[in-house]
Amino acid sequence: MLSTIGFDADDTLWQNETFFRLTQDRFATLLADYADATHLHDRLLAAERRNIGHYGFGVKGFTLSMIETAIEVTDARVPASVIAELVAAGREMLEHPIELLPHVRATVTALAQEYRIVLITKGDLLDQERKLAQSGLGDLFDAVEIVSHKTAAAYTTIFRRHGTGADQAMMVGNSLKSDVIPALEAGSWGVYIPHGLTWALETADLPVDHHRLHELTDLSALPALVARLA
Repeated sequence: MLSTIGFDADDTLWQNETFFRLTQDRFATLLADYADATHLHDRLLAAERRNIGHYGFGVKGFTLSMIETAIEVTDARVPASVIAELVAAGREMLEHPIELLPHVRATVTALAQEYRIVLITKGDLLDQERKLAQSGLGDLFDAVEIVSHKTAAAYTTIFRRHGTGADQAMMVGNSLKSDVIPALEAGSWGVYIPHGLTWALETADLPVDHHRLHELTDLSALPALVARLA
């Protein structure tokens, strides 16, 4: 019944959104003379939404969106020193050490003994490869897929390539929009593990009464769930 388990990376295996929020606070402080924090947040989110199709997901697109927003809210009068600080903030995010979430190593190690384990993430290729290398989890995965968008079609293709089909696969992640709902649409099990901090563009409503949907508080409960389903 179950042969393959896919794991999201950011905010499922390691911390990610926390660093975006800290950098966003720094952005608001740098531009406090031009707009209040709420207005800056709304303008930045709008820029990110516009730019996803151009820059994709990740730190680099976020940094460019901060710079674009800074130019807009200051009527192109933003000091070069502020731009330099925003660039530095983006670079610091790309260099930040990986912080694994609780129970990650033990859970992935245990499940890797019996199932195909696939990392399925989206974002900047180099940054995601760096994070995986630093995590120390790389050897536990049978395959790594870094995709532009997580869709039902993408999951169907991935679980066919690395397993026995989507109907015998499970996707585990913190994003209903990207990790859970499209996996359910592909016919897989979807396991939702809330992180606490979710990017506004990744929010979605929890599906109601879907027989392949499960919600856990953290990864420690996943092996027992897998054992019941398998």
